[in-house]
Amino acid sequence: MMQPCAPLVALVVLVTAAQAQSEAALKDYFEGKTVTVKLAMPGTEDGVDIYPLDSRPLDYTRYADRLKDYGTAIKAGEAVMVTKVKVKSKLIEFQLGGGGYGTMGDETSSNVSTSATPKTKREQNLEAELKRETDPAKKRAMKEELDDLRKDREREDARNRAAVAEAQEHKKENIRQRRLEGGSRFNIRYRDGVPSTSLTPLAIKRALRGYLVFDAEADSSLAAKPAGMPLADPPASPMPAHRLYKGMLLEQADAALGPAQKSTERMEGRLKVVTRTYPSEDGVMTAEFVEGVLFRYSLKSN
Repeated sequence: MMQPCAPLVALVVLVTAAQAQSEAALKDYFEGKTVTVKLAMPGTEDGVDIYPLDSRPLDYTRYADRLKDYGTAIKAGEAVMVTKVKVKSKLIEFQLGGGGYGTMGDETSSNVSTSATPKTKREQNLEAELKRETDPAKKRAMKEELDDLRKDREREDARNRAAVAEAQEHKKENIRQRRLEGGSRFNIRYRDGVPSTSLTPLAIKRALRGYLVFDAEADSSLAAKPAGMPLADPPASPMPAHRLYKGMLLEQADAALGPAQKSTERMEGRLKVVTRTYPSEDGVMTAEFVEGVLFRYSLKSN
């Protein structure tokens, strides 16, 4: 059997060690710091997937589905602590406020088990005696008693089903509430593996700059675009960033721009898309919301 080449083994060890050192540096830099999210974060450990090297880093349809399925754990504009940074082979987990509900040990099923009420010993004995009894009057009395016992058992089953349904609703509500309190995360994904150039605090900030507000420490250096590292989702229009941004809620857009001039709705598959137009001093702003979350906007100048 061929033995692995010593230089290759050494290279693998060096790469693994370098990755561990990079993860440690990212942990030291980010964990415990507070950031402000620019978009609503779903209450699930699935979080929000970001592909910083793709032309479209964020799949807004999938993002809207997760908000709809799991609710909002962190609201847009909310400050939250970075609780964990973890480097894996093809992604970097950037966990916020606990990382999202649904990790190992979290209860995700609302099912409550129950079983049918067993027959009493008296019911079992009557069924056996009924098969042997030949006297019509006694058989009739046995059947009546059996019917009463079966009805008692059915009533007990009905009470159990009602108790189970109530318990399941309580469990669902508990899970729903814990999802809203469990934080969320960004998964910074790379289709061909995490490049070494992405294992720096500056690279993380570049990947998430469209979705998080960091401290102002590296703002000036973030202005320069590095080779091979496209910035995440640049603004789609000259509208000031503090007015509209992808991921904000419909209510927030109304608060920022005032009442909509026009609003229409349409269905795209299972998703409701709302298109609203807002008059402004610069022209007419058109914004599209998927399940109440802004995913596209444009400005038509006067």
